[in-house]
Amino acid sequence: MEIYFITGNENKFREFQYFIPDLKRLEIDLPEIQSVNPEEIIKEKIKAALVHKKAGIIVEDTSLFLECLKGLPGPLIKWFMETIGLEGIYELAEKHDNFNAQAKVVIGYSDGENIKFFEGTVRGKIVKPKVKSDFGWDSIFKPDGFDKSFAEMSNEEKNNISMRKIALEKLRDFLES
Repeated sequence: MEIYFITGNENKFREFQYFIPDLKRLEIDLPEIQSVNPEEIIKEKIKAALVHKKAGIIVEDTSLFLECLKGLPGPLIKWFMETIGLEGIYELAEKHDNFNAQAKVVIGYSDGENIKFFEGTVRGKIVKPKVKSDFGWDSIFKPDGFDKSFAEMSNEEKNNISMRKIALEKLRDFLES
């Protein structure tokens, strides 16, 4: 069965293809429900994708959970970035004097009938943004055990410890078994 990753992001597709070499890319706009549960978001995206293509389907959701906000923004991170920005997210953590956070990727895979979820999580801290990043909130997330944010790391450094890598390894192992 052919397997398609739904994404408009070429870099993300290459990262997925590194773990799943035969993966194909499908660029379609999918509706994204608003939920604090990444699995609900993925389930709806997969249902919508299966209307366009009857095949194996992979979709992903990336979230940032702040302990000081009881897990918000989670999957709603895009809206926090658009409204208060990275500096505003840092200031929220600072005001609460709690910088603990989790970066999480949930990948959903459907064989056309069933959906399986694969999660990767990296714990870390929210930090004041020092460098600009073309990749979301990388400039404010510093993983535990490291002295620099994702944005300050080389691609190789980040990819070796990323939550996406953890989830992709689980997905690859599942597909190979």
